[in-house]
Amino acid sequence: MQSSGLRVVGLIHSRVGMADRSSSYPTEGGEFLRWLRLRLKHPLPGFSPEGRFSPRPVKGRNYAEPIPNAKPAAVLVLLHLKNGAWHLPCVVRPWTMPTHAGQVGLPGGTIRPNEPSQVAALREYQEELGADPAEVELLGSLTPIYVHSSGYCIRPWVGFTSHSPIFNINTREVARLLEVPLADLLDCRNFGHQQRSHLGEIYESPHFQIAEHQIWGATCVILGELVLLVEEYQEMTNQGLVTH
Repeated sequence: MQSSGLRVVGLIHSRVGMADRSSSYPTEGGEFLRWLRLRLKHPLPGFSPEGRFSPRPVKGRNYAEPIPNAKPAAVLVLLHLKNGAWHLPCVVRPWTMPTHAGQVGLPGGTIRPNEPSQVAALREYQEELGADPAEVELLGSLTPIYVHSSGYCIRPWVGFTSHSPIFNINTREVARLLEVPLADLLDCRNFGHQQRSHLGEIYESPHFQIAEHQIWGATCVILGELVLLVEEYQEMTNQGLVTH
């Protein structure tokens, strides 16, 4: 609805105005969030054909090279503390969807004409998970990636909330909500490869194994870049994954 969209636009501008106010950070995890906000302003790992989270061989799946008329989309990578540990909400798409049926993704979707990508990410978050975008503060964007199979160029926005989100999923777009612990993404025992087919070519697809679900494709690449940044923070601070 238009009124909801306008409310989210107003929300974005108010959140941008709060961007450098340290009081907006939670007591737990504040140092990591401060570091992450600053780190997202500098060159990011991006996509490399030789990278850990890249399919092999790459061929038509080079996420770094969008075509000129790529369709714009945005997703939200939301960090929130649950039981003292960082979690991210992911969605399992219904088998009835025309594309990405049954796959695990991030809340997000197509950017509307003249809509800022961060507004789209928050709008889709609200539409798909029924949570309040007013509780989300955006930290910055990960590297945009291009998905050849769908023609979308996706901008992933990273945000956090000091509150435990109250989710009410939209069952037309979401079959199940997965609250993925960030620690599980960092655990190498949950990372692997599986053979898949693209345009008749067999390739090795990296994935995160979260319970019975495999997170692969563009979502794996997006979360993989976040993992690289967290590992950078851990190495810099000589700490494990901490929440303070």
